[in-house]
Amino acid sequence: MFFLPILFTASIHAEGLPDLGDVSQAAISPREERELGLKIMSEIRSDPSYLDDAEIDGYLTHLGSRLISGSNEARPEQEFEFFALQDPALNAFALPGGFMGFNSGLILAAQSESELAGVMAHEIAHVTQKHLARMIAGQKYSMLTSLASMALAILASRANPQAGQAILVASQAGQIQKQLNFTREHEKEADRIGLNILTGAGLDPRGMADFFERMQRATRFLENGAPSYLRTHPVTFERIADIEGRTQGLPYRQVPDSLDFQLVRAKLRVSIEKPADAVKYFESILREKRYTNETVERYGLVTALLRSREYGRADKELGRLYDSLQPEGAGEALRDHQLGTSIRIQRRMTPSSPMIETLAARVKLAAGHTAEALDIYQAALSIFPQHRALIYDYTEALLSKGSAQEALDFIDRQLQFDPSDVRLYRLQAQSHEALGNLLLQHQALAEVYSRQGNYPAAIEQLQIALKTDDGDFYQMSSVEARLRELRELADSESKKK
Repeated sequence: MFFLPILFTASIHAEGLPDLGDVSQAAISPREERELGLKIMSEIRSDPSYLDDAEIDGYLTHLGSRLISGSNEARPEQEFEFFALQDPALNAFALPGGFMGFNSGLILAAQSESELAGVMAHEIAHVTQKHLARMIAGQKYSMLTSLASMALAILASRANPQAGQAILVASQAGQIQKQLNFTREHEKEADRIGLNILTGAGLDPRGMADFFERMQRATRFLENGAPSYLRTHPVTFERIADIEGRTQGLPYRQVPDSLDFQLVRAKLRVSIEKPADAVKYFESILREKRYTNETVERYGLVTALLRSREYGRADKELGRLYDSLQPEGAGEALRDHQLGTSIRIQRRMTPSSPMIETLAARVKLAAGHTAEALDIYQAALSIFPQHRALIYDYTEALLSKGSAQEALDFIDRQLQFDPSDVRLYRLQAQSHEALGNLLLQHQALAEVYSRQGNYPAAIEQLQIALKTDDGDFYQMSSVEARLRELRELADSESKKK
């Protein structure tokens, strides 16, 4: 299999698309950069490898926010969006507009949360130091066009390794080779800044060197089969030694992994196995007690049972999962679970992860216990009000039981906190459709497309909305105003081509 070296060195040096300023401002504006990123993301989101998982994205976003908030380098106006791909290759990459992708293989390969954070901190450093902005200054859009090809090559290389490699070589080899020394300097700077970011966030800076060293050992076995410019990839012993030298003087810091880090890894492991194999794997781990955290393995088992459609067993195993969270109250969690009430959550001395509550509600829904599932959602949302998976699942559960107006009211409240959430607009459109509000349905769909950078599709939805003739004067005026705005954006984009 063709192996793409870790793309935290600028997607082969295309990482960290910064909030372009200074001399690079003449090359591309932050708005243009974001629009390019949205276009690339539209291709990635349509690929089967894209993991449309609110919990995995939410975890990556939480970790990224922790790193950014602890950094003196990050600017508040710089946007970041984190996502995951279902891909065993050990890759991470950044795209224009602050989009950062992490392969499932990389997340599973990280042996601690600090190791994963080390990769992410390195990426963030490239963004804050505006490395790519300097690379494309004076080249206008030629480098960015190559970056778009690079993103497509990442996807193409899995289905057709030769085709993906051909795209890589054609789009990047010449430019990367010319600027190799330049990007090596950037790698060292990103390492240095990344270490500061890790330390500021309270994570173990040694995680960066540990992970890079493991990657260096992995890539050396593939060196003969890689293109020449990839053989000069600067994940070198020299770099690793430099990172280790910088951490030697730091006090030892043992940072335990968060429960969510471990749960995300368990969830990813279930997703890469056949359902029956995943069930056997976690059963074996639990039977032989080969674990450091029983809760994580039980979460994996319930997730695997749900995926294999063994709903009765999954429901039964939930009690054992809750018992593992509260060893001092043996049996109490199981009894509360069987009651199926919010008391189960409220009585727990330490609230569990929202991922566990989301899983519990999903199991109840799958087993046909809708009332219990809604009860779990409501109780969990009172503790974890911003957990996206809970929000989405609860809305879908309301829609499935015919409570479209209740779902719509809930969505409207959520959009006040995050008016850019594409999935909420899609759920809003479904709610309006269920209520027969055609104009509002198409208006919501227009917001879905516009926030994905697809202005023609958004305009089409607003045009359909105006033809429905089922809105009042204020609603029609709002649609017309938004239509004019999107047409201006589409015209501006067209002039750039």
